[in-house]
Amino acid sequence: MIVFAAVVLLIGAVFNVVAWPRFFQRVARDPRARDDAGRATTFFRVHLILMVIALAIAAASIVAAVGLLTR
Repeated sequence: MIVFAAVVLLIGAVFNVVAWPRFFQRVARDPRARDDAGRATTFFRVHLILMVIALAIAAASIVAAVGLLTR
């Protein structure tokens, strides 16, 4: 069961590491990401925060998975 939990954590981490940066590239190119003066909008900032949180969770998941596998 410990190996299963570690694998699930690793799969979730890989998904976040692969999906979020690619999604954020599309967000950054979206016309709603910048205002007329070129400043980042709330749309951009919210998605940036979501991506950072998702990547932090991915990092924590990797640490937890390695911890499970090495105990």
